[in-house]
Amino acid sequence: MHVVRGESTVTSVADVRPSRTVVECTIAAALGGLLFGFDTAVISGVTHSLSALYELTPSSLGFTVAIALWGTIVGAAGGGYAGDRWGRRASLRALAILFIVSSVGCALAWDWMSFLLSRFVAGVAIGASSVLGPMYIAEIAPARWRGRMVGSFQLMIVFGILVAYFSNYMVGTLGLGETEWRWKIGISAVPAVLFFAILFRIPRSPRWLVERGRIDEAREVLALVAGPVADQELVDIQQSLASDRVAGNQPLFSRRYRIPVMLAITLALFNQFSGINPTLYYLNDIFAKAGFDKVSGDLQAVAIGLTNLSFTILAMCIIDKVGRKKLLLVGSVGTFVCMSAIATLFYTGAYQNLLLWPLVGFVAFFAVSQGSVIWVYISEIFPNSVRGKGQSLGSFTHWFACAMLSNFFPVVAEYSAAGPFVFFATMMALQFFVVMRFFPETKGFTLEELQQQLETK
Repeated sequence: MHVVRGESTVTSVADVRPSRTVVECTIAAALGGLLFGFDTAVISGVTHSLSALYELTPSSLGFTVAIALWGTIVGAAGGGYAGDRWGRRASLRALAILFIVSSVGCALAWDWMSFLLSRFVAGVAIGASSVLGPMYIAEIAPARWRGRMVGSFQLMIVFGILVAYFSNYMVGTLGLGETEWRWKIGISAVPAVLFFAILFRIPRSPRWLVERGRIDEAREVLALVAGPVADQELVDIQQSLASDRVAGNQPLFSRRYRIPVMLAITLALFNQFSGINPTLYYLNDIFAKAGFDKVSGDLQAVAIGLTNLSFTILAMCIIDKVGRKKLLLVGSVGTFVCMSAIATLFYTGAYQNLLLWPLVGFVAFFAVSQGSVIWVYISEIFPNSVRGKGQSLGSFTHWFACAMLSNFFPVVAEYSAAGPFVFFATMMALQFFVVMRFFPETKGFTLEELQQQLETK
């Protein structure tokens, strides 16, 4: 690997630009986000087939969709431990294998239980990747570029969602009959193999190496990722860890870390209370309730995916300039308005042919705000010694809420099509005031500087 450095002298860790190695590492880790997004959204194109094949009720359909989400809870809870125990890179390789196994297992499922088991494995991989991918990128990215680089994980998530929607549409036009759903869900084995292969080109996290006492290895990696400020960054990391040792390496749920813990849990809950995941999982069913046919619904889903991708790219361009907090506030207002409009369409039963537009608006506001902010923010606010546990906490909260909402969405929607969207709109109004009052801005600070600001002595 080669290091690309600018001609100007860099005097501060915060001023360093990403080297070629950092870019390669970011791309490799972010590929886990593509699989995250694909496996998350691909289920929307097979819910009808699964319902017919396995004679699913609204309740059992909800469980079929949510089983992967219960897996994400396990993956999120264990991802931080695995990353701390065996390293971020080794754990990402294990996840790639799980993605491969789950894709093939779903495609070859012989009954409902075998399908559920394979989707559960996919969920474990998704949950752990939501911990390990952003954490690894945050630990190798320069401070001024960290928002954009960690945000690339979210970009790959939404790109994976778009690929899933487009793949569902294309496979649906091939006339594959009863095996169509197997091809839709099994094709993700291809990017999973690519993900596994590319992970052999990246180094270990330097912060993990320092924590393990492997200083010489950490210095070599920092020379690649930090360039002229490698020695300064190594000192900062060592001082941060020394501070934790002096404080007695307190557990995550202690007074010392109460502020980042509160921020992680709150942000993760509001991310899901926006309604993004249930909307994406049941997108085709939502369009069907509004009177759209299968092919039309698939095409509308592609439009949603394109919107998601476009506004995530916009968020990446501005997140380190505008800041995390302002994006969250703008997103709260926009998602509230759009969810209110969707609820009104379903409640009145009028103008449902216009459903695409508030859905597009909702996805756009979500993508440019909490969709892009969540993984960046949670990866920033915890100190080195508990970052794995903190990232797991945020991801665990995110996926637990997601599983609950997705499990009950079809049941509530069967009773009242407008009901879920009224709840989502209300939560976005509440989020605005919580973020305004309690959330600090994190842009432009190194991880060690943020640790000093957010810890309670």
